[in-house]
Amino acid sequence: MVNVEKHISYWLKGAIEDWEVSSQLIQSNKVRHGLFFLHLSFEKVLKAHICKKTQDIAPKLHNLVRLLKLSKISLNQKEIDILAELNPFNIEGRYPETWYVAPTKKEALQIVEKVKDLFACLKNQLQSL
Repeated sequence: MVNVEKHISYWLKGAIEDWEVSSQLIQSNKVRHGLFFLHLSFEKVLKAHICKKTQDIAPKLHNLVRLLKLSKISLNQKEIDILAELNPFNIEGRYPETWYVAPTKKEALQIVEKVKDLFACLKNQLQSL
């Protein structure tokens, strides 16, 4: 039998840690890595929601929009678009043949600023369940 609460705790703790690591990496000008961890923080918080909703383990997916749909969380189109904009950072961190010119540190910090309220909302919804 799956211990769902253990999975939820794992994903949530990882999401919070990855959010912090993302900020540290971007501040130290490791932008590509920082944005990868930014994506990962959203992936993990969504997987925690999926576990809570389904009472089962989360799928091995990385696409944030697909994970959002599985979580059954209702977001507005602007928030869904934000998640879609983060998806390439997952690929860029894993597959060098798709490298593009990474955002500057300033641009990466603007991305973090743009998504911080959404991350906090998703995290807080989970913590209040």
